[in-house]
Amino acid sequence: MSSLLKIENLHVNVGETEILKGVNLEVRQGEIHALMGPNGSGKSTLAYTLVGHPKYEITQGRVLIDGADLQDLDPSERARLGLFLAFQYPITIPGVKVADFLRHAISNVRNPERKEGEELMPMREFRTELRQTMKELNIDAEFARRYLNEGFSGGEKKRMEILQLAMLKPRFAILDETDSGLDSDAVRVVSEGLQKLSGPHMGVLIITHHERLLEYNVPQFTHVMLAGRIVETGDAALAHDLHANGYAGIRERHPEAAAEEAAAQEKEELTTTSS
Repeated sequence: MSSLLKIENLHVNVGETEILKGVNLEVRQGEIHALMGPNGSGKSTLAYTLVGHPKYEITQGRVLIDGADLQDLDPSERARLGLFLAFQYPITIPGVKVADFLRHAISNVRNPERKEGEELMPMREFRTELRQTMKELNIDAEFARRYLNEGFSGGEKKRMEILQLAMLKPRFAILDETDSGLDSDAVRVVSEGLQKLSGPHMGVLIITHHERLLEYNVPQFTHVMLAGRIVETGDAALAHDLHANGYAGIRERHPEAAAEEAAAQEKEELTTTSS
């Protein structure tokens, strides 16, 4: 039986401002979902909430994996349950080599009972798996000796996240606008890498403004977010339509959400002007 990531009536605040206003979504292992929407609609808020970022406060609703509530779990515990987030802007960690980072991450995720100071994954076993994975993804072996994201191009940072995804083998992968700011060649590398890793063992939620990642990873489900809610769900054809025509039709079909979006934008502009 495949695992299920279930989001029920999720309301989330950032400070005093409510961003998510009742999100409902189910992702099963083996499915590819696309989440699209204009800037400020709540897409990234949903991603960071799922992995437990402390800035995002759940005020109502639940996030479940196979019935287990994630509310009180920290990000590392959620990772052990099988959640993975590819950031829009990956962080740099000077002085930490890619291989060392991956060995620690794998040791913690694959062995939920491991405590600080306990034995890591055996080095020989780790090196064999890392080399094989990098070969399959067409990543040069020298990459593993570099410091994590230090001096990396945008495309190299995204390639690093695909390598993490391949090594950690999560049940659910969330990609938060991972194609943002990349040229066509870098998007192709990321798209092909994700395509190689997708399968019955992993559910994928691709958060994107564009269609490029979806060319290689065709979604069975496309969800549209507006003003903190998912207002429409369709298949890959919906993603194509949004790419071609934008969100005007969505706003026409959902005037209440469009009015909330406009009010929030006006409030933000007034706040910016007064400050």
